[in-house]
Amino acid sequence: MPLSSFLRLYARLMALAILVAALCLLLFSGINQVRERAWHEATLTPLMTWLSNTPDPAGQYHWLGRLYDFRFGSPASADLSKVELARLRYGQVVVSRSGLGARAMRLDARGHLLELNLRDLYRDNAEAIALTVLWHLNEQLPEDRAEVMASLGDALGVTIEPIVDERMLPDSVVLERVSERSIAFVQQRTKDAAVVVLRLRDGTLLQMTPPPPFNHHPFYLYLFLIVVMASLLAGALYLLLREVSRNLRELESVAVRIGRGEMEARVEVGDGNLTGRLARAFNGMAEHIQRLVGVQREMIHAVSHELRTPVARIRFGVQMIEDCESEAERKKQLDGIDGDIQELDELIDEILTYARLEQGGPVFSLQEEAVPPIVEQVVQEQRLIRPKVTIEADLSGASDIYALSDIEPRYIHRAIQNLVGNAARYAAGKVRVRCTLDEQTCRIDVEDDGPGIPESDWEKVFTAFARLDDSRTRTSGGYGLGLSIVRRILYWHGGQAFVTRSADLGGACFSLVWPRRKPADSPV
Repeated sequence: MPLSSFLRLYARLMALAILVAALCLLLFSGINQVRERAWHEATLTPLMTWLSNTPDPAGQYHWLGRLYDFRFGSPASADLSKVELARLRYGQVVVSRSGLGARAMRLDARGHLLELNLRDLYRDNAEAIALTVLWHLNEQLPEDRAEVMASLGDALGVTIEPIVDERMLPDSVVLERVSERSIAFVQQRTKDAAVVVLRLRDGTLLQMTPPPPFNHHPFYLYLFLIVVMASLLAGALYLLLREVSRNLRELESVAVRIGRGEMEARVEVGDGNLTGRLARAFNGMAEHIQRLVGVQREMIHAVSHELRTPVARIRFGVQMIEDCESEAERKKQLDGIDGDIQELDELIDEILTYARLEQGGPVFSLQEEAVPPIVEQVVQEQRLIRPKVTIEADLSGASDIYALSDIEPRYIHRAIQNLVGNAARYAAGKVRVRCTLDEQTCRIDVEDDGPGIPESDWEKVFTAFARLDDSRTRTSGGYGLGLSIVRRILYWHGGQAFVTRSADLGGACFSLVWPRRKPADSPV
């Protein structure tokens, strides 16, 4: 995966993770605020309801004002919002938090506002209930206490039971505190449920258990957050896969169009596209296929034209043999037929070589070989074939230090041979082959003193079955495939072939340039 694609994907995942984490924190905080407010009101409702149903709570429970700033007044004098007033009128308990603790409010049956201020809501509420229970039980006879404890526990939302077992006795510190205040609040940890130990006037010990404190980390809340996170991740994954699926469907659509013959169809490649590399590779394949199809069409058309002439000559020669009266005439026709067959054989060889190179190239096995000896070999061979043309080899630029190159010797030989053969065919009398080697590249220049090639046709000559309107035509030999083969050989070596005008000899100058060492991204 390219670094840019990886970074884009990583940035998306990080952004998603941060977004999910922030959302979960907000949900956790918001839900806990709502839960805590509801818990506050549910915890204080039994005590506030009990006080609102008492005819004179301030007088009956005189210690409330001293310990918990218990007030009894009018709702109009209190600083309340419309929502709080409406809730109070519906008989609900309203709890507001401040820096000093909690403020619990409720209306009694006569519409008076009862207000209780607690510094530590959980502890003060439990102790206030315990003092209320203690006051009522001290007024009861021992035989009536069980029934009163049950009714008080139901009304105030606590569990009250006598301590009758030694195992239920608290430690000495708690007992000492009970003997001093008649109640003792006991809680091991802030998240644990507390108990309040009470001592009646006759020395009876009771244990009161209030509801558990507020739990900030319940299991169901974390389960809910896990479900939310999983849903968000699933949604993000769906969007990501939907984008990939859309890109793949587009790729499939283009493939179907190409299969129907629309060779110009291409996949749109975007910078943020996760399948961008696949799309680029697909477009490259489509272009290659389009080029191959075009080459095949051209070859079919050109080959049919090229084959028609020698076949027609062979047919004519066969007919002429039947009318020959002398052995000399017959031999002449047979020699002509043999030449036509040789021409067909050469044409077929050229076509097969070009097709093999054009459709993906042969399996090149590049090896380290010296280039100057190949140039000398080609020059010697062409001197024997073209004795009337002076063919020179200029190896002054071929340093022995850089003589070795990563090449396929057979095909480099074929490329140089094609160029030297063409130059000798069209030259007036001289051909020069110059070899230049350096640390980076190898270069072969083949010049002649012929008529040259017009600049407008410098690219056309490398096209398969190309025909120029000058002396370089079929009358001079060739099939228009040699230079196409040369260019494809250089392509598979990571180089290029091109033509210019010779500054020294005045004719054409064909050049082959390729890297001395195999490139890292070489097609072979």
